[in-house]
Amino acid sequence: MDAVRVALLREVLAGTEWLQATRRFAGSLRASVGPRAGGLLLVGSEEYEPWHLAAHLDDEAAWSGLPELSPTLVRHRVPEGGAVPAHLAVGLGRLESAGRGETLLVVAPGDPGAGLLERVNDARRGGATVLALDSGDTELGALAHDGLSAPEGGELDLDTIQHLVSAAAGENSLPRPGRRRFQDRLARLAEHLTAPPPTRW
Repeated sequence: MDAVRVALLREVLAGTEWLQATRRFAGSLRASVGPRAGGLLLVGSEEYEPWHLAAHLDDEAAWSGLPELSPTLVRHRVPEGGAVPAHLAVGLGRLESAGRGETLLVVAPGDPGAGLLERVNDARRGGATVLALDSGDTELGALAHDGLSAPEGGELDLDTIQHLVSAAAGENSLPRPGRRRFQDRLARLAEHLTAPPPTRW
């Protein structure tokens, strides 16, 4: 979903709780990641890998000048033998070393699974901040420092919420020293809207 579609979606949702909720959650995400790149870990359930959210956050990190929003996608199954690039070869073992100063964003439609919940709990005990986008799982909700749920059959699905959160995460209310000016960001957005889709993810 590109920036134009996100803007249209926001118009449709004006007056509902979703715009405020997704912006609030995006603010929690932005506040929890450290000032350095590499501290945001993104993981899904065994049945669901959040590829699109990873790509959108990576884009937002580049456009907004916030490299800390670029996530490390943690995967349940990594092909062996060097068949994938290094940035797509991070397995669940990475969660064991997650600690203070890092943020773990869990995206889990449906049941996240006992194995993932155990690793999330370990990361939280290690000092990592845990955020969750889910379908209302109570166990994951209890582990998360902040969460946003899209119950099945609700107004919005989890995929749409991910688009709104990623777009809001890249919005800067106050520019930081050395960040791009508004005109630079606008030019970058125009380039993105006319460019072919990225091939990284």
